[in-house]
Amino acid sequence: MELLLTSLSALARIDVAIALLIGSVGGVIIGAIPGVGPAIAIAILLPATFAMEPIVGLTLLLGVYGSSMYGGAIPAILINTPGTAVNALTTYDGYPMTKRGEATRALSLAFGASFCGAIISIIALMSLSPVLAAVAPMFGSREIFLAALLGMVLVVVTHRGQALAAGALLCLGVFINTIGLEPIRYTQRFTFEQTWLASGIDLIVVVLGLFALSQAFLLMVGEDEDNRPPPLVGRIFDGFKEVLRMPKIVLPSAGFGVVMGMIPGVGEFLAQFFSYSLARKISGNGENFGKGAPEGLVASEAANNAVPAAAMIPLLALGIPGEALTAMMLSVFYVHNVIPGPQLFTNQFDFVLSLYLALIALNILAFVFLLGATRWLTHVVRIPNRFLGMIILILSFVGVYSLRNSIVDCAIAAAFGMFGLMLKRLSLPIVPIILGMVLGGIMEVKFRTSMARVDNIFGFIERPVAQVLFGIIVIVLGAHIYSLVRAKKSEEV
Repeated sequence: MELLLTSLSALARIDVAIALLIGSVGGVIIGAIPGVGPAIAIAILLPATFAMEPIVGLTLLLGVYGSSMYGGAIPAILINTPGTAVNALTTYDGYPMTKRGEATRALSLAFGASFCGAIISIIALMSLSPVLAAVAPMFGSREIFLAALLGMVLVVVTHRGQALAAGALLCLGVFINTIGLEPIRYTQRFTFEQTWLASGIDLIVVVLGLFALSQAFLLMVGEDEDNRPPPLVGRIFDGFKEVLRMPKIVLPSAGFGVVMGMIPGVGEFLAQFFSYSLARKISGNGENFGKGAPEGLVASEAANNAVPAAAMIPLLALGIPGEALTAMMLSVFYVHNVIPGPQLFTNQFDFVLSLYLALIALNILAFVFLLGATRWLTHVVRIPNRFLGMIILILSFVGVYSLRNSIVDCAIAAAFGMFGLMLKRLSLPIVPIILGMVLGGIMEVKFRTSMARVDNIFGFIERPVAQVLFGIIVIVLGAHIYSLVRAKKSEEV
């Protein structure tokens, strides 16, 4: 009880309350604007959060991360353009409902399903906390090394059809992280006697370049679209009651979101795929999926909003980010010398509980805001693309320069922005580069720490947890190779 009161008192501070409000409301607005999305917003906000206390900065970023999916459903349903990438599946049934005059019902269903999925995920996260607190101390340097390696493997194999490209870009991220002073003996690597490379290439500079600047360039070279959303008729809250009458759809969908969020490198897309497929089978309305089925819309939104809270599990328990957004948040921890991992649950559990409670408050604020402001929010989809691109460009360069007051960083970010633009034009994934930089750094440090405790390569898997992780890696690789061989045989036939 005392621990709960301590965590609640942390959220009652005025700066945390302001971060809760700005994060939840700002995330909804950002998600509702096609072409922006949470990754760009978080990349721009990161430099500012370094000056905040950890609970304030993380609350702000978590608000943008989770709430943006609420807002992303608005353009997906009204104009068939997902506000964020994870709302793409929402267009399958949301837009057909709009075309037959049920736009208000579709939005209401999306908001209700998103809220239910998020709350279920947070409850699961809080319920797992005692288990995490018990299991986390079992992870030493060898286990964290293998967990990071598993994350890398999953990042590659989940990019079906692009596994080779994802692997190459992951290795590029690992290489970028090695530039500068190495972390153990501080010798220079790949600097070629250039002093501006001695301090390495900052993760935030790369993030801003690949995500924010590349999107700014893409918007500025494109055409402005005249998006006119249809008028909304009826009450937004009515769909929430309808969602509560679909427990057979909501609970499994949220469950898929929780499980997929916990697995590094998987995330919202696979959770949506499984939940949508299951909902089609059990709804009794499978023939209407893709044509405006309410069950399909609910399954999609419940699954994607269950992922953000679950994605915090590997981040908090092991210090292993599962995707780009949690990788960005990891830098906030490090800046303030709060190291996520086994010791966090043992020594700072009140901080972890504060984050859980903040997630609940963020979802409540976002849901309440949407109930009253959805009609106003429908107009943000009309903001011209080129204007958005210019705003993102300016804010990105301001953020990069504020890190170290360095023009060199701005030039590096611009170079990565052009590279990110090329990757987007070629439909190649950007996330593996960021995860390669983060996971590569973790793996290097843990590998070199482990070398003092092992005599041979088998020493890495002599402990039970390490054996389980190694077994999972072998199974994942084996399953991926089997699927490739099977696909090739089917093509030959």
